[in-house]
Amino acid sequence: MRTGWICLLVVSVGVLAFGVVVAVAPRPGDVLLYRADGLASIGVGLFGGLLALVPFRRRERWAWYALWFYPAFWVAHLVGHLPPGKDHIHQVVFIVLSLAGLLVPVREFFRPNAAR
Repeated sequence: MRTGWICLLVVSVGVLAFGVVVAVAPRPGDVLLYRADGLASIGVGLFGGLLALVPFRRRERWAWYALWFYPAFWVAHLVGHLPPGKDHIHQVVFIVLSLAGLLVPVREFFRPNAAR
């Protein structure tokens, strides 16, 4: 279980850190759009981190389902060649981490006496 929530927390911190960088130092061009994207990323990182730290660690099944947003998000970024970055290595790393975070503890969420 510990491995799962730590993997998901690492992904959350990565998203949050990206958001802080983009919000504080946006690329030249449409500064307001970049700042808005940065603030949205901060929110996603905080929300995912809180989900991983509280209900996921309590083995609440709804949190396990909700955190499937991370691998879906990163797969969409990889397939769509979306930013950030051009090498996309970080996207593969975040896909692997989020899948590991969800699949390693899967039995904890689907035991016969697991919380529903």
